Amino acid sequence: MIYRIATDKLTQLASHFKAVAIVGPRQSGKTTLVRELFGQKPYVSLEDPDNRQYALEDPRGFLADYPNGAILDEVQRTPDLFSYLQGVLDASEESGQFILTGSNNFLLQQNITQSLAGRIAYLQLLPFSLGELYGSNTNIAGPNEDHLMLTGLYPPIHDRNIPYRDWFPNYLRTYIERDVRQIKNVTDLIVFERFIRLLAGRTGQELNMTSLAVEVGADAKTIQSWIGILESSFIVFLLRPHYRNFNKTIVQRPKVYFYDTGLVCSLLGISTEEQLRLHPLRGSIFETFIISELVKKRTNAGREINLYYWRDKTGHEIDIIVDEGLTLLPVEIKSGKTISSEFFKNLTYWLKLSGEKQGVVLYGGNQEQQRSNGVIVKGWKNLTDPDFLG
Repeated sequence: MIYRIATDKLTQLASHFKAVAIVGPRQSGKTTLVRELFGQKPYVSLEDPDNRQYALEDPRGFLADYPNGAILDEVQRTPDLFSYLQGVLDASEESGQFILTGSNNFLLQQNITQSLAGRIAYLQLLPFSLGELYGSNTNIAGPNEDHLMLTGLYPPIHDRNIPYRDWFPNYLRTYIERDVRQIKNVTDLIVFERFIRLLAGRTGQELNMTSLAVEVGADAKTIQSWIGILESSFIVFLLRPHYRNFNKTIVQRPKVYFYDTGLVCSLLGISTEEQLRLHPLRGSIFETFIISELVKKRTNAGREINLYYWRDKTGHEIDIIVDEGLTLLPVEIKSGKTISSEFFKNLTYWLKLSGEKQGVVLYGGNQEQQRSNGVIVKGWKNLTDPDFLG
């Protein structure tokens, strides 16, 4: 089993809270992690129809079968169970009684907020990070960035060696036919699939729902609802523009990113490294790859996402603003392997505008530089370093 960085945080939370909920996309390794870490607890899958029916029809009897707690997998399938679980947790002061997992963030959070607030801790588990696959080794040998972007980082592709060309189409089919219907009864799944494929072509771009609605053939409210479905099931996330308004002309729309570039490539019909290298969206896919890694650094540590972007109406843009409270750190992401003066243009402008003193260029090569204007240049492999932009 590949060591998951979130293990330390999960262990800590289970020692302080009566229950812990681990959420993330299907096949991100939630069940494997909790069964390895809490192997002494009974395991119950609520995807199993018999278990689910028992929990829904007789929740008191179901919970009474586990007086010392249990792992309840895909617990969002039994929403009525949360109210009864509240009583069980309140009757004992023991920490780490129940470990809950779920692949639907909206349904799980909704039930936790209503019934278990203050009794339960919450942790996201996303697909593998570079640090999990390669350790804290900035000299990664073997796969290049195009290979990693193409295969993605879902665990079954790496620890079970399932060919990515087979895995992603089946994952997408299962997701649309099962999870989408569970979250919201989308009647026309063909239109929804067209929508998600069109959205893949917009990864790393501003989210214009009106334009997307025209292409999909649906109204803007439907598109907004479908974006919510993809967010709650950990397919996409929205990167908000930073709220600090330096010159009163910043763009207000969020940018949309997929959590995994392998899924993006599959949706776009990119199946080989050569196709990816020549694809017009390679830069956006590389940006998605980098930003999803930065998100994993935060979620694995159980920390809030402090990432934004910045763009003004004259075209100046910073790919990432890391909000560190008292300071803002701008990060430019470049897919090219050769450092050029174009890498620094927007950073120089933003540093002068904001008064901040440091910036980072993260690019597709391997060289490192420390520029006199406070900008450091790092290669993408530095993302395996737990302290780099962590």
